[in-house]
Amino acid sequence: MTIKYAGPRPVITHHGVEFKDGKEDKYVYLKIGIEILKAIDHEHVDNKSYSHDIDTKELTDAEMLDILISYEYDLELNTEKEIDGYSQHLESESDQISHKAYLSDIEKEIWIKNLTMMKSYRTQRAVNKIYYMHCIRNIINIIKIRGIKEIDTPFSEKYWHVLQTIQGSLENDKTTFRTDLVINETKDKQLEAVLKIE
Repeated sequence: MTIKYAGPRPVITHHGVEFKDGKEDKYVYLKIGIEILKAIDHEHVDNKSYSHDIDTKELTDAEMLDILISYEYDLELNTEKEIDGYSQHLESESDQISHKAYLSDIEKEIWIKNLTMMKSYRTQRAVNKIYYMHCIRNIINIIKIRGIKEIDTPFSEKYWHVLQTIQGSLENDKTTFRTDLVINETKDKQLEAVLKIE
């Protein structure tokens, strides 16, 4: 299973295929998640906070996968199992469509062909989401191990999305973290997103 950009979420029907605005591929968030994971995984001296380094090097898809595997040696095996489950879900979609009484035979055929045509695209999106969620789980583990109390990043939609995912995962954790996600203004009059962890 490789990491690579697929695209926005498709909406597939017997009328065709459209792409949904605002439903971006998790690939774009995975890059930021890996950046945060790498940045927080070191000994913290005083305040146990992570502040984003603007000069971070852009990672290739292969480098991102290598980093994730370094945190989970059996990641690819686990991902394959999760994708097998997703493939079964895709197969059941076709079965459900074939039983829709309100559709004509030609409409069913078109819809199923559209699903078949988009299968590899949707599977790649699922792969990216699976890797993203594994990355988030590894961030949570590092937060626990290192005792991270704060993560500061630039304020943008993508960073905010990743911090919200981390926040949700922390709040759902059995150890019950309390978190606060806020926007601050820096000394340089720049906006930053700050995830506070208690």
